[in-house]
Amino acid sequence: MREILDQIDRWQGQGKRVAVATVVKVWGSAPRPLGSKMVISSQGEMAGSVSGGCVEGAVVEEARTVLDSGEPKLVHFGVSDDTAWSVGLSCGGQIEVFVERLEAPIEQLEAAIEPPEA
Repeated sequence: MREILDQIDRWQGQGKRVAVATVVKVWGSAPRPLGSKMVISSQGEMAGSVSGGCVEGAVVEEARTVLDSGEPKLVHFGVSDDTAWSVGLSCGGQIEVFVERLEAPIEQLEAAIEPPEA
């Protein structure tokens, strides 16, 4: 998680917009667990993973749409889905990925995941 935060900080510091993709539902044999995250910059750069490489390219394209429109999107990938086969999700599982534009500054994100000092 720290590497993703560091990357978000770097991109925000460069004035880039950032999208976050999160695995929100998993069926069967999925390559990454529920809650896995990937961040995507407005330049198409990425950090983290939602599928171990199977659908990352498709998620980057969805993130670009979300960054342009500002509208979040729920995307489904699975072996019964033609798109999933074309991007390589052949592990037998299915995943749903929620993609949203990140509006929070890095300080807010860090405070949300790190416990306050006593």
